[in-house]
Amino acid sequence: MFSKGQWIFAAFFLVSFIIAIVYAYKGDKDLHKKFYKGSYWVLIGFILFILLLFLIKIFFKH
Repeated sequence: MFSKGQWIFAAFFLVSFIIAIVYAYKGDKDLHKKFYKGSYWVLIGFILFILLLFLIKIFFKH
């Protein structure tokens, strides 16, 4: 399946990627608060829309 070297590379890549993402997010934290205020409402609306689609699917299935 995968060699030992591939597993080591995958683990190293995952750890480095997570560290890079956290570092980048911390650097942009103030900008996110300023420009993306209220973006949670968009997320909530999207989740409600997906739930509505599932409810319609279940309703019309029977």
